[in-house]
Amino acid sequence: MARLSTGPVEYRLERCSGSAVIVFHGGHMRAGIALGEDVFTDPDHTVLVPSRPGYGRTPLRTGTSPSGFADVTRELCDHLGIDHVAAVLGISAGGRTAITMAARYPEFVQRLILENAPGFLPYPDRRTRLAAHLAFNAVTEKATWAAVRALMRFTPAVGLRLLLRDLSTESVGDVLSALDDEERARLIALFSRLRSGRGFLNDLRSAPDVTSEITRPTLVIASRKDGSVPFAHAESLVSGIRRAELVESDSESHFLWFGSDYPAVADRIRRFLACDLSGPEEP
Repeated sequence: MARLSTGPVEYRLERCSGSAVIVFHGGHMRAGIALGEDVFTDPDHTVLVPSRPGYGRTPLRTGTSPSGFADVTRELCDHLGIDHVAAVLGISAGGRTAITMAARYPEFVQRLILENAPGFLPYPDRRTRLAAHLAFNAVTEKATWAAVRALMRFTPAVGLRLLLRDLSTESVGDVLSALDDEERARLIALFSRLRSGRGFLNDLRSAPDVTSEITRPTLVIASRKDGSVPFAHAESLVSGIRRAELVESDSESHFLWFGSDYPAVADRIRRFLACDLSGPEEP
């Protein structure tokens, strides 16, 4: 934990010899859960993962909005002696915070990476919003995740089928058949550790669209089979960010790290991190 002027924030810092990367995880995640980070630790990047507002031990009052938490994270970096970052990664619901930080601190953030992240189109739909308020409010979220843990412990096949069916545009049978035993075990372990706290409902609030303010190179990674975040969001982000490139994953679901083509996606991320930034920026 760090006690900052902007409030307390939970974080995980894995120091390596290379430059730092900030990871803003998505909904139901916190700093203590690693997902999709191997792509940074392999080339020895330092990885900083803060728990966003309402998740883990970061209270909702710390930052609260994408712009507010971008400022919190900038102060956290000062606190940790990090004077610039090679990239900010926004995964899923963490995308808007990553986008906002890249827009607010262009001299600090060298690159922006987005993975299956919603942009600033209307999101989510009414049905999803209503279900979220029923299952993940302050009264019910603890019981919801206790039920998920019980499913994963006693009937994991049923649990995976229930949780993956809304995360893909494909049939849940196709999604499951594309997973090997090790990937299923990883998903079971992941679902068993998730909590929403007060963060998930906070993620459903709208935020100002700052895509036109981003000047840094941006990699937008998305799958057309993502049942959680429509592919139109990725297309909208690429059209709104001047130096953005779209990388289309063939992942069967929202979890692109379990897609058969993820090694190629990870290689593209590594090459993006190694690209020369000395060329002129677009006006």
